Amino acid sequence: MLHAFKNRWVKIGAQATVLTALVLGLVSFVGANKTIAVTVDGQTRSVQTFGSTVADVLAASDITVAPEDEVTPALEAGVSNGSSIEVNRSKQVSVSIDGVDRVVHTTGLTVADVLAQLEVAGGSEVSAAGQLELVSLKTPLEITTPKEVRIAVDGKDRKLSTTAATVADLLAEADITVGKEDELSAKTGDEVVDGLKLKVVRVETKTKTETESIAAGTTKVKDPKLAKGTTKVLSEGKDGERKLTYKVVVKDGKAVSTELVKTEVLTEAKDARIAVGTKQAASSSSGGGTTAGAGGVSGAWAALAKCESGGNWAINTGNGYYGGLQFSLSSWQGVGGTKYAPYPHQATPAEQVAAAEKLRANGGWGHWPSCSAKLGLR
Repeated sequence: MLHAFKNRWVKIGAQATVLTALVLGLVSFVGANKTIAVTVDGQTRSVQTFGSTVADVLAASDITVAPEDEVTPALEAGVSNGSSIEVNRSKQVSVSIDGVDRVVHTTGLTVADVLAQLEVAGGSEVSAAGQLELVSLKTPLEITTPKEVRIAVDGKDRKLSTTAATVADLLAEADITVGKEDELSAKTGDEVVDGLKLKVVRVETKTKTETESIAAGTTKVKDPKLAKGTTKVLSEGKDGERKLTYKVVVKDGKAVSTELVKTEVLTEAKDARIAVGTKQAASSSSGGGTTAGAGGVSGAWAALAKCESGGNWAINTGNGYYGGLQFSLSSWQGVGGTKYAPYPHQATPAEQVAAAEKLRANGGWGHWPSCSAKLGLR
């Protein structure tokens, strides 16, 4: 009986030992098993694992990583129940920056991540929204960075920061209209680059008119009834008038060229008609006495004319003095000589003397200082 009781306790002890081992094993099993949150490219799942490191968890979850992928924490880091692992796989994104194409390798998830990685300047123009996930990006990412430009127009120097691609886009953005005649320092299709200096010259073509006189000429007619060397006004001349039309090119408010494009005669000029004597003077007698000058001119005036002009009452050498007594045009006009002829040398000797008498009445023979002194007239 005692032996049976002893065997029974031995059997119970053995069972207790096995049960304790099972309990301890179960506790050990439960303690070694962990629940880990694994996030791959933004997608999270829960993983049950006995692994002790990040690499163990990823291997047990059949998640392979490439050297260029980003794993947080590191592969060799230990894990515990409730740990989190994040894997961002490396991706290739086609990017065009200011027209230059390139491929960017990134572990980012969104367009904003790529922009941050490239350190794209604020204010840049991007073809996709920053929050767009890269997996949804179907076309190359186009980025236009801001350029600092200057535009000289309408008397002002404007500074702009722009993402315009072409000069035409830049002008539209700046609300600048370029007319057909205006000059632009670059072509509208040219690319906008940093530091661009653009100049717009306003060009305007205007029409200007003015009038000017047409000087009357002189028509000479030989008259055999007039003594040689004398003239007579048959009809007065009259100046005409014409209208001139000019094309004026103005750039930025300043005329740069003027071109005569049309001439229109408003009034025809009328030439003066002058009779020129061709009759030979009668021979002078060789007897004594006072001899009158040409055309019945007194001896004193004839002598003065001989000294002043060699006695040629119709002389005009182009030196500014005219006729036998060498009138200036202003003196001739001042004494009313134009009632005889426009110029002194076109008047008869008697008419020239009549005008000279008026001149002598105001200033004496001093109007002909050298010859009058030589002749003893003063």
